[in-house]
Amino acid sequence: MALGIGRCLLEKRKGHKRDRESDHKSSSPYLCRFLSNARKKCFSGFGFPSISRIFSYSSSSSDSTCDSIKMTSSDSESMGCDFPCTLEEERRIVTGLMSEAEDQLKEGNLYFVISNRWYTSWKRCVSQEISSGEASEVTRPGPIDNHDIIDSESDASDPQLLKNLEEAVDYVLVPEQVWKKLVEWYKGGPPIERKLISQGFHSKSYSVEVYPLCLKLTDSRDGSSSIIRLSKQASVGQLFETVCATRGVSKEKARIWDYFQKSKSVLLDPLSEKTLEESCLQIDQDILLEVDGSASSQHDMSSAGNELALVPVEPTANTMLSQGTVSNGHSNGSMFSLWKNPFKDDGGSSSGFGKRDKRGLAGLQNLGNTCFMNSTLQCLAHTPPIVDYFLKDYSGDINEDNPLGMRGELAVEFGELLRKLWSSGQNTVAPRSFKTKLGRFAPQFSGYNQHDSQEMLSFLLDGLHEDLNKVKQKPYIESKDSDGRPDDEVAEEMWKYHKARNDSVIVDVCQGQYKSTLVCPDCGKISITFDPFMYLTLPLPTSRTRSMTVAVFYGDSNRLLTPYTVTVPRDGSLRDLSSALGAACGLKDDESLLFADVFSHKVFKYLDNPLESLNEIKDNDRIVAYRFNQMHRGPGKAKLEILHWEPKKFGIGRDTKYFGIPLVTYVNTEPLSKSDIDAIISGLLSPLHRTHSSSSTVHVGEENGDIPDVAGETSGISSPKDTEIEEDNAAGDGELSFNVFFTETYSSSLKPLEPGFVANPCSATKVVVKWSEKEHEKYDSSSLDVDLPEIYKSSLFVKKPKKEVSLFSCLEAFIAEEPLGPEDMWYCPGCKEHRQAKKKLDLWKLPEILVVHLKRFTYNRFLKNKIDTLVNFPIHDLDLSKYVMNKDGQSCLYELYAVSNHYGGMGGGHYTAYAKLMDENKWYDFDDSRVSAVDESEIKTSAAYVLFYRRVKSESASSYMDED
Repeated sequence: MALGIGRCLLEKRKGHKRDRESDHKSSSPYLCRFLSNARKKCFSGFGFPSISRIFSYSSSSSDSTCDSIKMTSSDSESMGCDFPCTLEEERRIVTGLMSEAEDQLKEGNLYFVISNRWYTSWKRCVSQEISSGEASEVTRPGPIDNHDIIDSESDASDPQLLKNLEEAVDYVLVPEQVWKKLVEWYKGGPPIERKLISQGFHSKSYSVEVYPLCLKLTDSRDGSSSIIRLSKQASVGQLFETVCATRGVSKEKARIWDYFQKSKSVLLDPLSEKTLEESCLQIDQDILLEVDGSASSQHDMSSAGNELALVPVEPTANTMLSQGTVSNGHSNGSMFSLWKNPFKDDGGSSSGFGKRDKRGLAGLQNLGNTCFMNSTLQCLAHTPPIVDYFLKDYSGDINEDNPLGMRGELAVEFGELLRKLWSSGQNTVAPRSFKTKLGRFAPQFSGYNQHDSQEMLSFLLDGLHEDLNKVKQKPYIESKDSDGRPDDEVAEEMWKYHKARNDSVIVDVCQGQYKSTLVCPDCGKISITFDPFMYLTLPLPTSRTRSMTVAVFYGDSNRLLTPYTVTVPRDGSLRDLSSALGAACGLKDDESLLFADVFSHKVFKYLDNPLESLNEIKDNDRIVAYRFNQMHRGPGKAKLEILHWEPKKFGIGRDTKYFGIPLVTYVNTEPLSKSDIDAIISGLLSPLHRTHSSSSTVHVGEENGDIPDVAGETSGISSPKDTEIEEDNAAGDGELSFNVFFTETYSSSLKPLEPGFVANPCSATKVVVKWSEKEHEKYDSSSLDVDLPEIYKSSLFVKKPKKEVSLFSCLEAFIAEEPLGPEDMWYCPGCKEHRQAKKKLDLWKLPEILVVHLKRFTYNRFLKNKIDTLVNFPIHDLDLSKYVMNKDGQSCLYELYAVSNHYGGMGGGHYTAYAKLMDENKWYDFDDSRVSAVDESEIKTSAAYVLFYRRVKSESASSYMDED
């Protein structure tokens, strides 16, 4: 972090691109795509894969329609493909419409949610490159299918999204005009419409509210409940109108309570213009309706809660602060409550830390994927100088005029939260009000998706600094180069300039200074600057390979499906996976593999381009590799996909009627009779054929080809040869073995198979086999109905790491000299040109509280990855003296007091915190509302993500408590 806090925040307010090294959940699906007015032209910069960025070319203005059908080189060779536009035209039209939407952003614009599975398939189709001289098969996606992101229990007329979906992983958002074009070309749906809203404290930014506020309304008259859905920016008055219309109640007789945790919290004002978000109403929380004149009910609960035991101290001269008490988690109207310092000896007072009345051990309620926030808050709530400061009267430091702050609202809310956490008699605190204020300051945290605890820490410290910045009028100071002056002189000058614009407890406690050196590779010009930092982001060693598990489909009498785990280059291609998997499964020279992404018992897409990046394959995908002889594929052949359907398996949801693994084969592109299809299916199912009434089965191979000993158990499986004879006899009798249907690519309905059936060479042709008791008696379907392995399954539990590195090796990698990237060229004042200079960072001045961020999350265009390497960090006596260039006599010895942990992988995970209770010198595990003691020997794990150290042998940590 080369900039001061104020400058960093200013750049974020202006929408400049921020180095998000740690943000592994960069955009909230509840409020997606945060766009400030200054960044309307950079729509793709907030996690949304805009078409213009995907294709990396400058688009011309789009036509609204296609005048004629123009086939691409691949399309022209295909038969049976009837699309109004070529792929190139689709790409050009969508690019133009996307650009128009970016230029016309306004509140209320409509956007549509599309399943990322379908969108990725379409994106791959229109962006696929065909290498010269090598024809590649382009398979268009089927109709738009959003059912994988829709809650199957929701009303079909009002489909609701599944919870906790992630943008660019589970879904994407497209403007209304793009949606209309995609539906025109591909049909399908259902449509999921959302609106663009504006939010933010000082500068408004745009976001698509993917998850409107869902409130659970309880009617006190009869105890009935219903769901109310409104925008979080709807007013309290609009909530009254909606509730009264829904329940048939006069607005004058209605009273609506904030019914958080089934307890009356706040009586809402029907005339209020405050938004529901400003009223601290959370998603999926309860509200209570009472009607004047109705009989009281069992649901009319008291609002009384546990009182917080506050420790009174001597009143100050500021009368505004003299009467503060807190009841039921809410302030009584005064801004501050007065506290004893929990880190100082109270002279033997019995009011402080009894066995059942310990302070600092309150948990934080998870409000819905807020464990990242809870982890950060607990670490700060156990940072001695921060707690000391906020439990005192800091009203004189509030900066209400800072355009980069929130008029002190964030600082006051944070201080109130610390007071609740350090109250006796408090087991769990619900940080609703704090989350609301944080969301206004940093809108990306206003939703309910998982985020990065380190990014939240960075934004929170920035916000607290700006709210508490004692500098009311920032002087303009022109930055000077070192020009050969002594480092001590330049560093002191730069720190003085920084403090002249930024003066707060956050700067005093949490900011250090590092030396940045740039050397021009051409003229040798050296530029030295000294910049403040809030935390150190240390790189971790990363592997250049990736582990992938793929199920190989054999379809023979010994085994049907066997999973193999192979190691491939992290940035490799499908060809690399095919080579590694072929070696693992013993693929013969005349055989090849067809890769398919299987989802909901159907092939979602085929991966048939050997140059396709493996980064397109996500860790939670399930890939099947179908093994074929080369002679079965090639010109004149078409893919036939066979799905399995059993009526009794049908339940809620569109796809639950299907079961098992789809079978795939190649057939001739010539008319096929029903008998031909019947024979093909019989051949594919022959390994599952039962010859006796016993329940003999084809075994699914164990991982990497190990087959269990099945001696004496395979007699129940007939050979393919025997099966063919049986089926030939059946065909000769004119009876078909299966009830087979045809399902069109653009329809979910089933149609009887007609004579003269021709497989479509343009895309896979799908047929459906209806399984009845007869088929189950003849074939053992249990081998088909198995769970396919995910590409990579990450455990929520910390496994014993195979590799270990020291914190010092990470630090040495941080300060090592390295060349700037091509995108970060430095303008050399000597050459008057941009140069790829060499850069080196050195520690110059260390802060009182040293925050170390371990860079566990890495990104590229397609893939997010977590590094689970164990970092061996000191708990006591972290000595950084040899890494600090400034020898000013300050102690460089540090002690660990808190850790923010992340468990799990990129697609999901959980944050907790370890924190040391200073008065006891004991460690505790803070897991949301659960708090338990933990031994110091258990603190070091591969889940450690952000480390909090405090300087020892120094008196400055308590300076704020000693001021008069």
